[in-house]
Amino acid sequence: MTLPKHLYKTLEDIVGTRHISDDPAILDSYRYSLAHTAIHLGPFYDTFTPRGAAVLLPGSTEEVQAIVKLCNQYKIRFKASSTFWSAQGYPSEDNTIQLDMRRMDRILEIDEKNMFAVIEPGVIGATLQAEAMKVGLNTHIPGSGCSCSILASATSYFGSGPSNLYGGWHYENLLGVEWVMPIGDIFKIGSLGSDCGWFCGEGPGPSMKGIARGFLGAKGAMGVFTKCAIKLFAWPGPKTLPVEGIIPAYRAPLPENFRAYTVAFPSWKAWADAAYLIWETGLGYLAHRQFNMFGRDLKYAMVKILTDPTKTLGDLEELLDDPEVQKVTEDSMRDFQIVLVGMTPRDIAWQEKAFDEILARTGGWKVEAMNAPEIHDWALLYLIRLGHKNLNLVFGGSYDGCFGLMGAVDFGTTHVEEAAMFKKEWEKRGAVVEAGGDCTMGPIGGMGGGGTGLWENFTCFDPYDKESVDGTLEFFDAATRYGLEKGWGVGMEKWNSQNRGPNGKTTPKEERDRIHLGAPQPSVFRYQGKVREAFNPNDLGDAYYETLDG
Repeated sequence: MTLPKHLYKTLEDIVGTRHISDDPAILDSYRYSLAHTAIHLGPFYDTFTPRGAAVLLPGSTEEVQAIVKLCNQYKIRFKASSTFWSAQGYPSEDNTIQLDMRRMDRILEIDEKNMFAVIEPGVIGATLQAEAMKVGLNTHIPGSGCSCSILASATSYFGSGPSNLYGGWHYENLLGVEWVMPIGDIFKIGSLGSDCGWFCGEGPGPSMKGIARGFLGAKGAMGVFTKCAIKLFAWPGPKTLPVEGIIPAYRAPLPENFRAYTVAFPSWKAWADAAYLIWETGLGYLAHRQFNMFGRDLKYAMVKILTDPTKTLGDLEELLDDPEVQKVTEDSMRDFQIVLVGMTPRDIAWQEKAFDEILARTGGWKVEAMNAPEIHDWALLYLIRLGHKNLNLVFGGSYDGCFGLMGAVDFGTTHVEEAAMFKKEWEKRGAVVEAGGDCTMGPIGGMGGGGTGLWENFTCFDPYDKESVDGTLEFFDAATRYGLEKGWGVGMEKWNSQNRGPNGKTTPKEERDRIHLGAPQPSVFRYQGKVREAFNPNDLGDAYYETLDG
C-alpha cells in the first residue's frame, strides 16, 4: 500500500520531513527475517515481515497521539517498536505504519531516594544501568540483553532475566505508565493518573496494568507506551563497571563483595532443592542457568574459547578432546550460575556461609574451574551486564527454544532429562547443532518464588541452509507433538504460531480460532476480545493481542 499524498503530508507535518519515509529501500530495512520466531523459515525461504506503508520516528507523546488519532480517522494499522527484538515489533500486514520509537530515548528522572527511574521507549538497559550505577542503583536487564528497551520489556513483553532473583521481573517492576491507547486518548496508569507522581503502578481501585499488559504483554498490538517508571534496586559496587580485557574476553574485576559461582548437583532433585533453599534463605543477587545455552557437551569448551582472546570457534573440536575439559563438562552437567553480592562485609560473609550450607544439604559443589580469575570476572560481567546476546547466534546464525518447561522447578527437573534425550536423538540427524540434547537455560527465580530455570532448550540451526531449516521445522513439529503427548503443553517452538503465519503475515483467523478453542481456558481469549472491542474498536493492532469471538 502507498499512502495517499495528502495523508503522507499530514503525517509529515506531525513528525517533520526528516522523520518519515515511504522509500521502499528504507522500508525494507524495517523487515525481519523469520528465522527466530515460531515460523523459523529464515532468509533461505525469503520469508520476511511485510514492508509496511511508511515508517515514522515520533519525538514526543503529543506526536504519537496525533499519529494514532490520524490512523483511527483513516482506519490504518500502526505498530510501534523500540529496539526491534524478534518479529513481534514489526508489521503483520502491508498497510501498516511502523513507528520507530528510538528518538524518544531520554531518562527523564532517576529518583535515588525512592529507587525508580522514569524513561522513554528508546532507553536501553545498558544506558539506564550505567546512569543508575552512578547513584548506587541498578536496573533489571531482561533476557533479551542490555541493548533492548527497558520500557518495551516492562510494558509489552516478558521482562524475565538473571536478576529476577533480587531485582524482580519487569512486569513486577513497572510503576506509573503513560499510555497512548489505540483510539488515541492518553491514559495514565497508577499513581500518575491521580497526579501523585510515578511511584506506584496500581490503583486506586482496580489496576489497569492487567488491561495494558497482563502477564506477557500485548507486544505493541494495543496502543503505544510513551513513558514509564521502573523500579530500581541497590548496587553496592563502583559507579562505573571496571571493564578490562580483549574482545570477546571482556571481564569486570569487582570488589570482594561480589562473587560469581557455577554450582552443580548430583541429581535434578538436588538442583531443585537448592533453588528452593536459595529462595527461602533470601540470598543471591543474580541466578541463571546461562552457559548451558551452548549445550551440555559444549558449554565449558565454549567458556574456554570466550575467555581466551587467542582462541576461536575453530578450536572447539580440539578442546572437546582435552581430558580436563571433558572432566569439567561431566562435573557441571546439572549446573547454574549465581552471583552473591554483599551490601556490607558481614552480609557477604553470611551469604557465603548460608550458600555453603545449602550446597552441603543438597550435595552440590562449586565448579572450581569456573573460579579461575579470568573466568570468574568474565562471568560476573556477563551476568550483570548481559551484553553478550550475539552469542545466542554463534553456532549457526539462528536459534529458538523448544519445550519450555515453565513453572515450579519440580516440574522442570522432573522432565528435563527426557526432553533432553528426545532432542539429542534429533541432533544426530544433522540439521541442528549437536550439543548434548540439554541446552535448557533460564533464570533461577521469578513468579513469586517459582522459576523459569529450565525454560529455553536452545536449538541452533543455519537459516541459510535448506536442509538445516527443513530439519529444524521437522524437529519443532515433533517436539510439539511430544510435549502435548506428555502433558507438558505447547513448547516455545510454537509460541507465536497463532500470531504470524508462514508467509510472515497474520495467521488466518480460522487457524487462530482453532488454536484458542483448544486451549485449556478459551474463555480467556473471549474476555480479551471484549477488552479489544472497548479499547481498540477500530482493530488497528494485530493478532499478537490474542482474542476469540463469542
